[in-house]
Amino acid sequence: MRRQLEIEIMRFHSFRIAAITAFLACAATIIALRWDLIPGYRKTDALSKTEAALAAAAKGQPLLSTDEETNVQVYKKVGPGVVNITSTVVEYDFFFSPVASESTGSGCVLDLDGNILTNYHVIENADPDGLEVALPDQTKYRAKVIGYDDQNDLAVIRLVNAPKERLHPIPLGDSDSLIVGQKVLAIGNPFRLQNTLTAGIISSLGRRIRTERGTLIENVIQTDAAINPGNSGGPLLNVAGEMIGINTQIVSPSGASSGVGFAIPVNTVRRVVADLIKEGRVVRPWFGVEVYAVNQDLSETLDLPVKSGLLVVRVRKGSSADNAGIRGASRTVAFWNMRYYVGGDIIVAVDNKPITSPEELQLALEPRKPGETIKVSIYRQQTKMDLNVLLVEPPRQRRVDF
Repeated sequence: MRRQLEIEIMRFHSFRIAAITAFLACAATIIALRWDLIPGYRKTDALSKTEAALAAAAKGQPLLSTDEETNVQVYKKVGPGVVNITSTVVEYDFFFSPVASESTGSGCVLDLDGNILTNYHVIENADPDGLEVALPDQTKYRAKVIGYDDQNDLAVIRLVNAPKERLHPIPLGDSDSLIVGQKVLAIGNPFRLQNTLTAGIISSLGRRIRTERGTLIENVIQTDAAINPGNSGGPLLNVAGEMIGINTQIVSPSGASSGVGFAIPVNTVRRVVADLIKEGRVVRPWFGVEVYAVNQDLSETLDLPVKSGLLVVRVRKGSSADNAGIRGASRTVAFWNMRYYVGGDIIVAVDNKPITSPEELQLALEPRKPGETIKVSIYRQQTKMDLNVLLVEPPRQRRVDF
């Protein structure tokens, strides 16, 4: 009896061992085939971050930050009003055969009449029939030059037969209220990539730059928003989607963006665009003098009463200076094989702002209109005088700088 009991116990242990072995074998098989079913370690847990991100991206755009939302809204609002300008220049080779070349730039829709604002250097050398404007909707129209201002590097062209419903004028802001550090955005067509948005800040205000033609522009906006070749003529915008400047120039040894770009302030645009559309030119006052700058060496050589200023050589008859009684040179003297015109008045200030070069005189007259009066400080011999000068318009057939 006892022997029989021992045999049954051994059979029970053998069965239990076999059952445990079978269970472990099944578990191993499940683990090998479906590792992700193990509690506490599922596949979705192991890769949840990556797969969840991909799943979310597939279902919809995640919430935007406030800054991102601003960028998106400005681009949607203003983008349709930024155009691409292709300028075709026809030149002749050695065999007098015409050779056409193209350059591109950007422009801003001003109104529903099809007037487009851009930089003068974008369209400067264009053939009369060589201007083509592409709207963001990819429709293209021929354009003609309405007027230009090489002093401020601005021009207005007009689309031919463009439907009004396709035009989206860009609202103008106020460049006098800008502050350094303010966020700005630029839209343009760098490297022929139409409607490209970049963002940055105003990095400085009141800059003075020299254009490709050698003229000076005052109160220019400096920005670190990326500006590249092809951005010229495009708008610089505030976060309200208002144009505060026209992108015009970069500082870069390589020709690409280096974080220093310049924009002509929109208040300068306001001042000249009406004249460009109405007159085809900017109606500026005619001061009417020929001058050369006084420096310390010249002052000592000619025994002048000041060490800086503009020595008047000639005054044109009928000009603002002539009507105010400003005098030109009365004689010539020779020093070291050089001949100088002397005896004329020396201009030292305009409206109490010192004048030391012809460019500074030009800048002082730039915001003025014919009919306005300015105060001009001069030296006549050894006597300082202040003259009230009524500014007059130049004869239409004459194109003068000042």
